[in-house]
Amino acid sequence: MSRVCFTLQVDPSRLEEYRARHAAVWPEMLAALRDAGWRDYTLHLREDGLLVGVLVTDGFAAAQAAMERTDVNRRWQAEMAHFFPQLADGRADRGMHVLDKVFNLEAHLALRLPNISSVQLKRRVGIRGGRRRVGLVGVCRGGRFVPDL
Repeated sequence: MSRVCFTLQVDPSRLEEYRARHAAVWPEMLAALRDAGWRDYTLHLREDGLLVGVLVTDGFAAAQAAMERTDVNRRWQAEMAHFFPQLADGRADRGMHVLDKVFNLEAHLALRLPNISSVQLKRRVGIRGGRRRVGLVGVCRGGRFVPDL
């Protein structure tokens, strides 16, 4: 399971309308996201239109592919396209800029605090942008990180 963070740019002249649309997301769209593996999904909007999305999923590419196969997502993307004029096809689901994680508090605390008894650290291995990404893999025991080789 991994947490994914992405950005998009919403047309700054349409922020209130964008907020209103997300206050009333179609029930079938909510169900499709859930069924496709999008969990703990949140959107955060800055006053200049910067949109930051965060979700937890077992596999982002698979979750995106599952949504791509749904009719409700095609309809939602078509109705939302005018909020993203800078995207060639207006499809926000295809224009997400995924960010690299550079810090995780729990992982750092597990490595540095001597009073942590046993925290299982998650495996983070994947390919993104043609580069292999490997994160912390192992167990923290007694405040010391033990690599899982």
